[in-house]
Amino acid sequence: MPYAMSVILSRAIPEIDGFKPAHRKLLYTMYKMNLLNGPRAKSADIVGQTMKLNPHGDQTIYETMVRLTRGNGTLLHPCGFEGQLWQRQLTRHAVRRFTYTEARLDPLCETIFSGLEKMPLTLSTTTRTMQEPLLFPVTFPTVLVNNNQGIAVGMASNICSFNLKEICDTTIALIKDPKADLLETLPAPDFSTAAYLIYKPDEMRDIYETGRGSFQLRATADVNRKDRRIEIREIPYTTTIEAIIDDIADGIKKGKLRDIVSVRDETDLSGLCVSVDYKASADPDVILHQLFTSTSLQSAFSCNFNILVDNRPRVMGVRDILLEWVDWRGECIKREALFDAEKKGKNLHLLRGLERILLDIDKAIAVIRLTETEEEVLPRLMSAFDIDETQADYVAEIKLRHLNRAYILKRVRDIETLEKEIADLEQLAKSKAKIRDKIVRQLKEIAKKYGRERKTRLIAPEEIEIPEEEELIPAYNTRVYLSEEGYVKKLAATSLRGNFEIRFKEGDRLLQEMDSTNHSELLFFTNKAQVYKMMAWEIEDHRPSQLGEYTPNLLELDEDEQVVFMHSTLEPFTGEFMFVFENGKGVRIDASHYETVQRRKKLINAYDDSSPLIGMAYLAPESDLSFAVRSKKNKLLYFDASLIVKKATRTARGATILRSKNDYLTKLYSEDELDFIRDVNYYRIAKLPTAGRYIREETLEDRQLELEESTE
Repeated sequence: MPYAMSVILSRAIPEIDGFKPAHRKLLYTMYKMNLLNGPRAKSADIVGQTMKLNPHGDQTIYETMVRLTRGNGTLLHPCGFEGQLWQRQLTRHAVRRFTYTEARLDPLCETIFSGLEKMPLTLSTTTRTMQEPLLFPVTFPTVLVNNNQGIAVGMASNICSFNLKEICDTTIALIKDPKADLLETLPAPDFSTAAYLIYKPDEMRDIYETGRGSFQLRATADVNRKDRRIEIREIPYTTTIEAIIDDIADGIKKGKLRDIVSVRDETDLSGLCVSVDYKASADPDVILHQLFTSTSLQSAFSCNFNILVDNRPRVMGVRDILLEWVDWRGECIKREALFDAEKKGKNLHLLRGLERILLDIDKAIAVIRLTETEEEVLPRLMSAFDIDETQADYVAEIKLRHLNRAYILKRVRDIETLEKEIADLEQLAKSKAKIRDKIVRQLKEIAKKYGRERKTRLIAPEEIEIPEEEELIPAYNTRVYLSEEGYVKKLAATSLRGNFEIRFKEGDRLLQEMDSTNHSELLFFTNKAQVYKMMAWEIEDHRPSQLGEYTPNLLELDEDEQVVFMHSTLEPFTGEFMFVFENGKGVRIDASHYETVQRRKKLINAYDDSSPLIGMAYLAPESDLSFAVRSKKNKLLYFDASLIVKKATRTARGATILRSKNDYLTKLYSEDELDFIRDVNYYRIAKLPTAGRYIREETLEDRQLELEESTE
């Protein structure tokens, strides 16, 4: 528990002045080294001096120092440190050694140290000999102007940055009306890395009130269509160039960003730039959207406004933080006013003693001249003019050249000025209204002197152009395989190069294969007269060695239902489907009957189910393919598909193909599957229905095939 409390109170959580102890020790050391207005000092010297207050290692102190610099780019209003600390911009990693760099405080730091000598000091918890300030008397709410993140034991803090001018205006508005609408003067956070913030007023209002929540930051990019290049110019505060490049490279390896050719860091002195080259056939708008959704180019900032107030961690909203800061700043001004009043009171007391001397300067000179020893000077002056020892010592130390009437009168006239100033300071310390007025004046001066336009632009969600879903899907050729046991696998055409073997489960074999594309719609016809539909991109890519997806699970088939045929198509559906049934009938149906406006996943009554389906085929437009059917009695009919009757409804029964008693069809052959028949034209018929012809052994290429077929 002592360790946990130490981490919370002395390391990880910022206080109301906006600084952690490590920041405060470093800045105070630099202030005492006269680096606010003086020349630069070696970073090694600064680190060494800081170790007297913060003996946690030189590299730790230097890293803290670097994060506060302008070159780091992590703070909207850095505390300064001019000097070459960085090899590259915004990498946040390439830091030069502190032995080679110099630094000094930024002029903005005058708002941090103003009145520091009037603040209470405490002994350092590490040295027990040196003193350091408990808090800095910051004259604007630094706690919300710069980012601050810390992880303690059991709690954390993550405070986003806001624009200095907007924070000052908002604080002034709250001083005048504690219930003022924050969004009017403080629309959203502002970050040093600029970029876009996806602005949702309700989301932002909730963060302002509770101190918790998140919002999305989005990178900015320029598209160079001539060179087929996307140049990322501004990135979210929550990421780095290295992380973005790693995300893109990982997406390319996994096939999620197929249209990207290369990515590289081209950041230089002119600013940040990550270049992404894409293929000539790709749409850069689609690629940009893919980058935003699959990389950290669009990422969330999670707010947790946890701040130490009176050594107690509190999660507060923006309104509560600013009101708490105003009260704390008011105490600082009151303490400064009382400090100045006390100091001026001491000076006034001395001048009142000088005023008494004015009544008779010659007497004062005579008292001093006639005094035999130096020790008796003060008592005799005190007795002669009724003044105390402090006043007498002040009079005794006056130089001879100042013993003129003009000097003494001038000093006496200062009494009225001091009395008025002391009265004003005492009134300021007693008046809450005057304190608030002074806070407002200081905030206005700071906003005018150091304020600048916000860097992070706001964009509404509806302003973001999102391509159609299909445009986001990578387009490439595929081949789809279906096995007899119901496994389907999709292979990218690029993975079919070279020697490979399509693997199936033991005892399973290929039922159908077809060429397709990743944008095609797949139709799966089952033995229960139903059609299941899905897009090809909904099936993940497989390797030849994988078994694929099990269709009963993939399509959620009914019990004892299995896929008997599949088809790949693009809208609009064209061509026809030919169905052949066990009862000897066949029918052709337009493929357009299976097209649905809302892309339904399942169609019932896909074809006539009065007789089992023995086979089906797809007939492309303007094609007239030939097929053959075989019967139980070993008859074979070879015919053109155009002879099959065409019907207007999916459930039409069709017309008879085979006219034979006590016989039924067993199999449908495509023309490519008739290689076991030597003289296929012997079985060709010109008109349906027909009785067909028995298969003659002399027409078979292989008798073994005939024996195998006849035993089916």
